[in-house]
Amino acid sequence: MNKEYQILLFYCYADIKDPLGFKNTHHFFCIKNNIKGRIIISSEGINGTVSGKQKDCKKYMNELSNNKLFSEIDFKVEWSDLNAFNKINVRVKSEIVNSGLNSKDLLKNKGKYIEPKEFKSIIKNPPKDVTILDVRSNYEHKIGKFKNAVTLDIDNFRDFQSKISEIDDKIKKSDKVITYCTGGVKCEKASAFLKENGYENVYQLHGGIIKYGIEEGGENFDGKCYVFDERIVKDVNSINPIVIGKCYVTNQKTDRMVNCANILCNKHFPLSNKGAKIFNGCCSEDCLKNGKVREFDGSGFYQKKLNGYNPYIGLDKSKFSKTTGKLFDS
Repeated sequence: MNKEYQILLFYCYADIKDPLGFKNTHHFFCIKNNIKGRIIISSEGINGTVSGKQKDCKKYMNELSNNKLFSEIDFKVEWSDLNAFNKINVRVKSEIVNSGLNSKDLLKNKGKYIEPKEFKSIIKNPPKDVTILDVRSNYEHKIGKFKNAVTLDIDNFRDFQSKISEIDDKIKKSDKVITYCTGGVKCEKASAFLKENGYENVYQLHGGIIKYGIEEGGENFDGKCYVFDERIVKDVNSINPIVIGKCYVTNQKTDRMVNCANILCNKHFPLSNKGAKIFNGCCSEDCLKNGKVREFDGSGFYQKKLNGYNPYIGLDKSKFSKTTGKLFDS
């Protein structure tokens, strides 16, 4: 394997007493060790996707794994020819995934883990009383999902709890329900919410789609997996892949996902080569003719200009020693 970079997808629910203080220290560690990506920190834990060279990613994984708060952290590690990010962004938010389900007591009764190997055998020949539930948003499952999975009409995960009536219509409460998402962070809360609402046999795919792809070849995952980095989508299934995405403009099959070229729209949607030529990477004629339209280069990802970018933005660097990366005594 000659690829130079690694991409790490991870999360860990943990009781962080001082999220802002931890964010400051963690941000500085990322700068010192050439780690780039997006990291969310809150009082309930950490969630992120980062990228860097192998030696730097190893340091990063050791830094978190050796912290007692994150003893249960599980890194999904992929290789890449390029860095998946061009800057570091570490933020403090109220939740590590936007759900509106931010009660710490909720997670005490989450669904049990099903490992990728067991999940593979289930999805090959699913029993009648087993339902596979995709808890991701519309734009994610429209480009890729597990075969025969139940999907929900939601624009973001925050809408999940409002769909309990729809879930009740689609799934028997006596069924065994296996939830899944990209890396697992949403399923922790989704599975707990289902149990709170009367579903007793609730499970979650450990490590989500990405871990399943790494460990079991992604068999019976149809399409591609939407990811939250510059790749936009990635291959998961190396065994029996098919394309399920349909171009938003032409309705042709496609596995390319883009953002609308109109910066005021920025809609996520599948786009074929033919569709791209019709509206120059926009989702509609209206978007093409109104607003600021970016040049479409075929990727559908629009890199923000780094004019004036400083990795120390958002970091109170006056409190740190640039030599040790440790806080100065107050």
